[in-house]
Amino acid sequence: MTRAVGDGSGDGVGRGRLAYAWCALLVGALTLTGCGIRPTQVPVDGGPAPSRVPCEVRGDATGQVHPQALPVRIYLVCGSQLVAVDRTADVPAASSKEPARGTLQVARAVLAELQREPSDAEQEAGFSTHVPKPMTLGPARSGDPGATLRLSRQPEDLEPQSLSQLVCTLAENRVGVLDGAVLLGGPGSYAPRAYDCPPESKTRPKDPLPTRPSSP
Repeated sequence: MTRAVGDGSGDGVGRGRLAYAWCALLVGALTLTGCGIRPTQVPVDGGPAPSRVPCEVRGDATGQVHPQALPVRIYLVCGSQLVAVDRTADVPAASSKEPARGTLQVARAVLAELQREPSDAEQEAGFSTHVPKPMTLGPARSGDPGATLRLSRQPEDLEPQSLSQLVCTLAENRVGVLDGAVLLGGPGSYAPRAYDCPPESKTRPKDPLPTRPSSP
């Protein structure tokens, strides 16, 4: 049988299928909304998982107390930040050339503590150190400001995290400090630089430390 032109039967079937498809989509969207799920085609990045390390050493971790022992506070890395840890450093006995517990002796003792592997308790708490070995500290040279300390490596050649540990620790123990900044030079003929340790450098130690010209 020939279908009469304009009887509308084909259009009615098409409209019915289209309405059914829209109803199915609407029901699916409502189901997702009712379950607390927001439909999206863009993957959501929730960022890194929060750190579970405590960054706190339990008990007394300062070490054995003896005549050459000196309480110091050093900065170790924990949870991508610098966190202060109390230690007991060995300071050499007095000699005819260098008085006991002078700036250089304390600076060397602090550096040795930074280079030492964290204790089992510190590692369990999430602490690590990135200050390299071998590296030593020497006195100021002629023409340097009096508070200057000279590293056996150029300071700017160190990784920012390592330099942040060293500078913030020296500043905390008030060695090599002039006008609030730590004066560091290297083995070459370059003039020393004044390094600051603001609070943001402790929270983001991988960022370059702020510097300023050293004054004689």
